[in-house]
Amino acid sequence: MAEYTTQMDAARKGIKTEQLRRVAEKEHIDEDRLMDLVAKGQAVIPANKAHKCLDPDGIGQALTTKINVNLGISRDCKNYDVEMEKVNEAIRLGGNAIMDLSSHGNTQPFRQKLTSECPVMIGTVPVYDAVIHYQRDLNTLTAEDFIDVVRLHAEDGVDFVTLHCGINKKTLEQIKNGKRKMNIVSRGGSLIYAWMSMTGEENPFYSHFDEICDICAEHDVTISLGDACRPGCLADATDISQVDELIRLGELTQRAWEKNVQVMIEGPGHVPMDQIAANMKIEQTICKGAPFYVLGPLVTDIAPGYDHITAAIGGAIAAMNGASFLCYVTPAEHLALPNVDDVREGIIASRIAAHAADIAKHLPHARDIDDRMADARRKLDWDAQFECAMDPKTAKEIRDSRLPEDDHSDTCSMCGKFCAVRSMNKALAGETIDIL
Repeated sequence: MAEYTTQMDAARKGIKTEQLRRVAEKEHIDEDRLMDLVAKGQAVIPANKAHKCLDPDGIGQALTTKINVNLGISRDCKNYDVEMEKVNEAIRLGGNAIMDLSSHGNTQPFRQKLTSECPVMIGTVPVYDAVIHYQRDLNTLTAEDFIDVVRLHAEDGVDFVTLHCGINKKTLEQIKNGKRKMNIVSRGGSLIYAWMSMTGEENPFYSHFDEICDICAEHDVTISLGDACRPGCLADATDISQVDELIRLGELTQRAWEKNVQVMIEGPGHVPMDQIAANMKIEQTICKGAPFYVLGPLVTDIAPGYDHITAAIGGAIAAMNGASFLCYVTPAEHLALPNVDDVREGIIASRIAAHAADIAKHLPHARDIDDRMADARRKLDWDAQFECAMDPKTAKEIRDSRLPEDDHSDTCSMCGKFCAVRSMNKALAGETIDIL
């Protein structure tokens, strides 16, 4: 028999797992402190026992803010090769997790390819896969069918699963009788809502939660408690449906912890800037410090085509106030399945938000790379600047495409010999500053 079942179980027993030691090394955090955070549920290390090629990451309190990258095929975009190109680009650009949201075709081979080849965390939303896996209409599926798909994903090696456990029959009435502008915008939440409406039965992820926890404990799968009632527009932010669901998620978190199952909490959504900090505080209080995984938040509803920027603004504020995991948003949000360029832009926008927040939180060594960049810029050392850049390839391409006419090792085409850094270096060295 194994000495422990999950990373949480190991931490509670004082066992320092290989994964915990690796995360502590990457995060510059004391192993004992990290073990205490994992034991309390305030940090998680999603690491399915079957995901052998994983280079583990930690998510939670006192750790750097992580980035999740959503991808996957749909009925209209079926090319798995393109999805693998997105996966590889996501890993190159520093994404910490890949979430397969495929909703068409034979999804299992792609999922298994991810868990056999990818060194980053892999997540899924099993409810998407239920209809596809069984090839049956939604209303013909049983509670056992949904649970079996969770088991299948766990066996395939995914590190975390999003399960919309907090929506129940009470939510049906809240949405029917409420005055939400956007009702439910969560794809998984809407499927569960529709299934409950058609069958008259309780949400299986809610009613069979203990069984789900047993499956996740066996494989060490982290449960990401989905926010079916996340606000889909600013008008619905922090309303009764959202907060009521969050309270249930807090209760379910405690039940999962009793079985040594690691938990993350998913959060909004579309939220005005002045409500973001309060949302983070509410989650931390209700869910006892469990890591918060947020989509954005998007701080305005009117920027289709630029929602990676909208989300990065909200993500920076959220992470500074306690969010641990940012789900990237691409320029294609609300418009289309993202292509490779959209994925690239979404990742960089989210990484900027996460890094800015880590600096604001004064995490150890968070600003080291910025200080190295400042040194490189003072010296006008372009190669060193590219090495410090979050996306060196793009930075170099932009500079090389618009070099100054002369002395391009010294300046850029924005200022040329009017460059303030060049002038100051020469002045402090007692040299003549030539401009014309």
